[in-house]
Amino acid sequence: MKSIGLDVKPPSKSCDDPICPFHGSLSVRGRILRGRAASLKAKNLAVVEREYLHYVPKYMRYEKRSSRIGAHLPPCLDVSEGDQVTIAECRPLSKTVAFVVVEKVT
Repeated sequence: MKSIGLDVKPPSKSCDDPICPFHGSLSVRGRILRGRAASLKAKNLAVVEREYLHYVPKYMRYEKRSSRIGAHLPPCLDVSEGDQVTIAECRPLSKTVAFVVVEKVT
């Protein structure tokens, strides 16, 4: 298992996924985000939902917004729907996926 350069706990299981940041050749760079795993229906894909507040100057109030980000889910991580996860930016893996799940936050 290699170090990915982030302060995250490495997974206890191993895998043979070539695009796993811990056991494959995928490198991570750029943004590191935290969110909730909203959907795990696709194979090796997690849809991570992030909620944030947006300020509306006209009403001088905040409104809740959310965004959904597709992230590659390596098989060595045991993540289920509703778990808090950390995702890191990587090279584009497909048309809509440019992030990879690196940690399940306890």
